[in-house]
Amino acid sequence: MAEYELAQINIARFRLPADHVANRDFMDALDAVNAIAEASEGFVWRLVGEGNDATDVPVTDDPHIIANMSVWRDVDALAAFVYRAPEHLAIMRRRKEWFDHIEVFQALWWVPAGHRPTVAEGIARIDSLAANGPTATAFSFKQPFAAPDGTPAQPVQDECA
Repeated sequence: MAEYELAQINIARFRLPADHVANRDFMDALDAVNAIAEASEGFVWRLVGEGNDATDVPVTDDPHIIANMSVWRDVDALAAFVYRAPEHLAIMRRRKEWFDHIEVFQALWWVPAGHRPTVAEGIARIDSLAANGPTATAFSFKQPFAAPDGTPAQPVQDECA
C-alpha cells in the first residue's frame, strides 16, 4: 500500500444560481459522471454533501461557487478520468456555458494515505498555487511533483477542450 495518495480540488463559479434551468444539463450529468469516477481505477474518495454530489457544500461566502474534491491513487489515475473518460470530457468541454472564468481553479497535492482533505484545505492549496506557482505544496497536471515517499509523477499533456 502506498504511503501517499493524490488529492485534488477544482472549483467553479456558476454564472446563474445552481438550480437555474440554464444549468440543468450540468446538474443532470453529475450522478453519472460521479459514478464513472467512483468506478475508475485508482479512485479512492470524493467529497459528497447532502445529495450524491458536493454542490451544496459551502466553499466561500459566494453561494455560486462549488467545489469538487477527490483522492486518487496517483496523478495517472486522476488524469485517466479527467482527460480520457468521454462522459467527463463532454461536460468539461461545455463548462463555459455554466461557469465564469477562474484563473486558478484546480490544485493537486499529496496527502498521507487515508487522509480526507477538507474544503478549507483545498482552497488553501488553490491559494498557494495562485500565489507561488507549482510547488510540492500545490501543483498542476502539467507540473506535478513526486510524492514525499518518492513516488514519481509525470506531467500530463492532455487537454479538455
